[in-house]
Amino acid sequence: MGAILIKADNKSNKLLTDLAKKLGGNVISLADDQYEDFAIGSAMDSVKTGKIVDRESIIMKLKSR
Repeated sequence: MGAILIKADNKSNKLLTDLAKKLGGNVISLADDQYEDFAIGSAMDSVKTGKIVDRESIIMKLKSR
């Protein structure tokens, strides 16, 4: 099973939701903050290196900003 994510204005969202339901699809509405969380998580997944970084290195990096 696949999925698509479309971000649009309220009027377009209603039209797309109705169409998806008529085509037999399931529709899940996301609030803006949920959409942002998904986008950030997706970006994080795309840059994963598999390396482990110690806590001190992260704290030092954050303090230097």
